[in-house]
Amino acid sequence: MHVRLLFLATVIIASAAGFGGVCRPTHAAEGPLDGEAVPPTATLVAVARRAGLRVLEGEHLALATDRPARVGDGVEDLPRLFDEAFAAWCTHFQIDPTQHRDWRAFGCLVVDRERFRTAGLLPDGIPDFQAGFCQRHRFWMADPSNPAYRRHLLFHEGVHAFTIGLCSLETTPWYTEGIAEYLATHRLATAENGTVRFVSTPLPLRADDVEQLGRIEKLRAARAAVAAPGLADIFATPNANHRDLSAYAASWAAVAMLSQHARWKPAFAAAQHGPLDGSFTARLAEMPGWDADRAGQDFDAFTDEIDYGYDFVRSAIDWSPGEPLAVGQRVAVAAGLGWQNSGWALRKDASYSIRSSGRYTIGFLPGDASGSKRRLESESDGISLRWYRRRPLGRLLASQWVEHPADGGRPRFVVLATGPQEDFTAAVDGVVYLKINDAPGELADNEGQLAVEIRPKPE
Repeated sequence: MHVRLLFLATVIIASAAGFGGVCRPTHAAEGPLDGEAVPPTATLVAVARRAGLRVLEGEHLALATDRPARVGDGVEDLPRLFDEAFAAWCTHFQIDPTQHRDWRAFGCLVVDRERFRTAGLLPDGIPDFQAGFCQRHRFWMADPSNPAYRRHLLFHEGVHAFTIGLCSLETTPWYTEGIAEYLATHRLATAENGTVRFVSTPLPLRADDVEQLGRIEKLRAARAAVAAPGLADIFATPNANHRDLSAYAASWAAVAMLSQHARWKPAFAAAQHGPLDGSFTARLAEMPGWDADRAGQDFDAFTDEIDYGYDFVRSAIDWSPGEPLAVGQRVAVAAGLGWQNSGWALRKDASYSIRSSGRYTIGFLPGDASGSKRRLESESDGISLRWYRRRPLGRLLASQWVEHPADGGRPRFVVLATGPQEDFTAAVDGVVYLKINDAPGELADNEGQLAVEIRPKPE
């Protein structure tokens, strides 16, 4: 049976792309399913109305619910927001929405499951889902108390219905669930007339935009617990593992990197031009320009630094090996970029020193009553006004990429020296990377650079 499951644990899931994939339109959603015809949406709507359920309708969604009407709970807005999400999904997959005006999903927002069973709207063959379940163009979702979670769950199941119905999607779990999480992530914006609007935010800018999303926090926790998966691990994740937040977070992260990282976006787009079936991962590996080892390294770098608003352009890593550092060398470090390859390789266990000078701006001070802002200046020791990841904002950091950390975790950047001057010992044979300490989503408003001297110390 072609279905997509969404099992969520007690942790609430919480965190247009345009990577050029083209879905193959299909009418399979109206066909038989395990010998049972799937009723069209119009028939299901009629059944729901006869059962006394509320039916909220938009162009692309009919939502039946036994949830009592409550002022301000946002349920009345869901069909209209679904239509706006549908347009974003069409843009993502390069589908002309005008050719699919008649496509409609049927959703059930369920409080009392027995009432839906009695009405014939919850067949016996549907698993006892914890949060949501999709069967072609129809889906069911438990009614959560949190409006943001309710919307996310609706869009997640909606993406399943959309991709199954319009793209014949039958891919491996990491893509099936990852793309649903990626395209379901959103925030609400208020229009001039006061109505709320759907805004796609596949990689959310702020935690407040995606209340209780939880994915970024879960990935950080997995890193800290030495339990984070690599890209190859995610590609091999079986469907049964998608029963907790960890698997959803990892699949979302894989889709986010592959669809937004400039190095991998073309191969990912090319793979999506083909059938979205069980061969998807294998076809991705065969795309021109694909390098599994390098893609895995970029993914580890992403999850090592992951945060809201992560800027893939400013955080892209130059992995070139560099030249052996025999004498002192001066390097310019831009305030507006993430880890920067110094161009110089160190010897494991050898001693070095860094010295730096210069001033730069790193964001803005909070605005005064007039709303004006002043740029926040820093030198390489950073500023104590704000800290990021246990270090002062703006502080110079020097690191190396360590493939086999002592704690046994995923490869990552290991900070070896900080501040205006410090002596340190190289952790591995390899390049020294430099950056100023700032969140990867806040690099764009930084200006200026540091002059850093890296010098080998006498034996």
